[in-house]
Amino acid sequence: MKNLLLLLLLAAGAPARAQEPIPLPAPVIRPRGIVLMDTTTARAIAISGTVREAGGQPLPGATVLIKGTMRGTSTDAQGHYLLLVPRAMRATLVFSAVGYMAQGWRVGKDGVVNVVLKPDTRALQEVVVTGPAAQRKLRGQAAGVAVPGTAATASFVPGAPASYPALPYPARPEAGAGDTYAHVAENAFQAVQQAPLSTFALDVDNASYANVRRFLTEGQLPPADAVRVEEMLNYFHYDYPAPAPTSPDPVRISTELAVCPWNPAHQLARIGIRARSVETSALPPANLVFLVDVSGSMQGPDRLGLVQAGLRLLVRQLRPQDRVALVVYAGAAGLVLPPTPGSQPEAILGAIDRLEAGGSTAGGAGLRLAYATARQYFRKEGNNRVILATDGDFNVGESSDAALEQLIVSERESGVFLTVLGCGRGNLRDACMETLADKGNGNYAYLDNLAEAQRVLVAQFGGTLFTVAQDVKLQVEFNPARVAHYRLVGYENRLLAAEDFNNDRKDAGELGAGHTVTALYELVPVGAAQPLVDRLKYQPAPTPPVTMQQFINNDVLTVKLRYKQPQSRTSQLLFQVLNGEAGPVAQASADFRFAAAVAQFGLLLRQSPQAGTATWAATAALAAGSRGPDADGYRAELVRLVGLAQGLSGTGAMGAR
Repeated sequence: MKNLLLLLLLAAGAPARAQEPIPLPAPVIRPRGIVLMDTTTARAIAISGTVREAGGQPLPGATVLIKGTMRGTSTDAQGHYLLLVPRAMRATLVFSAVGYMAQGWRVGKDGVVNVVLKPDTRALQEVVVTGPAAQRKLRGQAAGVAVPGTAATASFVPGAPASYPALPYPARPEAGAGDTYAHVAENAFQAVQQAPLSTFALDVDNASYANVRRFLTEGQLPPADAVRVEEMLNYFHYDYPAPAPTSPDPVRISTELAVCPWNPAHQLARIGIRARSVETSALPPANLVFLVDVSGSMQGPDRLGLVQAGLRLLVRQLRPQDRVALVVYAGAAGLVLPPTPGSQPEAILGAIDRLEAGGSTAGGAGLRLAYATARQYFRKEGNNRVILATDGDFNVGESSDAALEQLIVSERESGVFLTVLGCGRGNLRDACMETLADKGNGNYAYLDNLAEAQRVLVAQFGGTLFTVAQDVKLQVEFNPARVAHYRLVGYENRLLAAEDFNNDRKDAGELGAGHTVTALYELVPVGAAQPLVDRLKYQPAPTPPVTMQQFINNDVLTVKLRYKQPQSRTSQLLFQVLNGEAGPVAQASADFRFAAAVAQFGLLLRQSPQAGTATWAATAALAAGSRGPDADGYRAELVRLVGLAQGLSGTGAMGAR
C-alpha cells in the first residue's frame, strides 16, 4: 500500500466554528505533495472531498488519516469524506486504500481535496518518512527512506541540497519481542482405516492474518506459532453459494476437489460454509458494552489511540435503536458511560475521547462489570455483546488464562457474546485473547492499523457483531475406497472428539451474518499412499472394511454440519457429499485457487515440513492468477506480502523457499 501525502501548513489563531470550512489559497506543488499556506484565524478547518479510482469510480472504505495521530475518517459508499484538521504548525494527511497507490489530486475551493488512487501491482519495498527539522529548512523538499526491519536512516530526494545532515530516527524494537503465542503442533496425516472421522469446531477468527501482516510490513518474518493457517484463510471473503431465501437453515455447505498445488501426488478438498447475509437496517437492536483496557501497557497511538479511532468508526454505524455503554479497567473497573442510544453519538464519542491509559490491569474485574452491564440491559431478541479492546496483559485479579477462561465460561450462559479486539506490540498476549474469544462465543481480531479497524467494525459490522448460527461443528467421513490418508490444514486448536459432534452441550464456533468459512483437507488417494509406519510384525494385516458398493460409489467424503439457532439449545444437522475426480488446480474455481495459495503461504511462513514443493514464486503466481474482481484490494495485498516474505526469508531467488 502506498500512501498519498498532503502537507497542510496551518497558522495559529483565534477560535472559530470547527464545522465551517475555511477557504484555502492556491496550492504550491512540492516534490512530496501539496503545501497549503493558511493565514486565517481558525481553531480547525474542515477538509472534504472524494476519493476515486483511476477509472472514475468512487472508492469506498479508503482511509484519510492525520499522520502521527489516530484521528481520521474513511470514505463512504460514494467515496466522500469529511475530516476536521485541528490547528497546528504542520499536519500531514495520508490517503490510503489496500491495493491502491496515489495517481493524483486536485485542490478546489473551501477546503475540498479530491484524490485519485490507482491499483498498485508492485510489492511494498519502502516506507517514506519525513523529518520535522528538515521540513522547516527545506520547506517540504526533503524526505527519508526507511527500510523495514532496520534502524531507520534518512536520505534526501534527488535534487535536494546535500548540505543538510541525515536525520536520525530511533530503531524500533523487534516486532515480536515480548509477544506470546500458544504453541501450534501441525496436524499430521491420519490413516482412514484407523481414523475415518475428522471433527472440529468452526473458527471465524482472523487475527493471525493481520498480525502476520504487521510483522512483514515492519520487516520481520513472524514466529511460526503466530501463523494460524485457518485464520489466514478466513480473513478473506469467498463467493460461496448462499442459503436459499426460502431455506430454514442460515448456513450452506459447498465442496470442491482438485490436485494439491504443493504436492501433485495428493489432492486438496475444499469445504466452504457461507452464512446468510442480513442487511444492517434489518439487524435486531444492539446492546453493546465497550470494555476498554486503559492500563499503562495500553499507552501509545497503536494501542489505546487506535482503539479509540476504531470505536469512533463503529459509533457512526449505530442506529437509534442501538445502545452503547462504556466500561474501562486499569487498577480497577468503572462504568464511564451508561447505556446510551445511538441517536446520541456526541455523548458516546465524548466518552471515548476522554479515555487515558495508566495503571495496572484488572481484567477480571472489567469483564465482570461489562457482563453485568450487558445483562442489566439485556434485549431478548437483540444482539447482546461485550467488545473487549486490549493487549491481553492482565496482571491484577484473575490473570491466568485458566482463571479468565473459567470466568468467561460462567458468563456466556447469559446469552451475551464476546468480541475481542487485540492491539499493540511487544507484550501482545495473543494466546489469552484467542482463548477469551473462543470461550466467550465470539470472535478475535487484531487491529494493526486504522484500515483494519474500519474493516472489522464498519465493513463487517453485521458479521462481526451479529450471530446467525451458534455452536457450529463439522464432521467429515472419508471413503476408504478413495482416500488412504488425510490431513486437516490448520484448525489445530479447534479439534474435537468424534463423539463431541452429537453432544449439544459441547461448545463450538459461532457464525456471523454474511461470514464465509473455509477448511482444506490434503488427501492421499488410494494407490498413491506411502506407509506412515512399517507394517507391524506381531499384528495381522488389517482387512480393509470396504464393500463393493463403496468401490462403485464415487464419493470421496461426506461433510456433516451441526448448528444451533441463537438462543436455542438443540442443534440442527446438515450434510453435503463430495464426489468426482480431482482435476488440475488450474481448472479449479478462483476461490479454490486463492484459498490454496493462502494455505501454501501459511505453510511457507511456518516452515512446515508439509509444504512439499511450495515456493514463494509459485504461491505469488497462484494468488495473483486467482484475485478475481478484488474490489477491496485485500487479495492484491496478499500477493505483495508474499513478495515481502520472500525478501525477508533470505532465500535469494523468488523460486526458492
